[in-house]
Amino acid sequence: MEQPLYTSLKVNNEIEFCEISSLECKQLVERALLQGRISYYIRWIKPSIFRRNKHTCIICINDNARETAEEIVRSVCDEKGFHVKFLMRKSPNQYL
Repeated sequence: MEQPLYTSLKVNNEIEFCEISSLECKQLVERALLQGRISYYIRWIKPSIFRRNKHTCIICINDNARETAEEIVRSVCDEKGFHVKFLMRKSPNQYL
């Protein structure tokens, strides 16, 4: 029996898209990404001596949705006056 072609592909396109330190901003961004049909996951950053804000998280998305997600997040955060740090770097997660 032959395996389908796609089973041999390694797919690891996740990027650390942006860092958010406000729960209200996170909720707005989540809602906007869902409305834009962009899948994401959230990685919470543990507080440390240098990072005292316990609500800081990184939103990770698929690299293919980067441009659309950036437009969505910029429009939401600029409108409400929230600061978002765009990271745009490869996610360190190794699933395969």
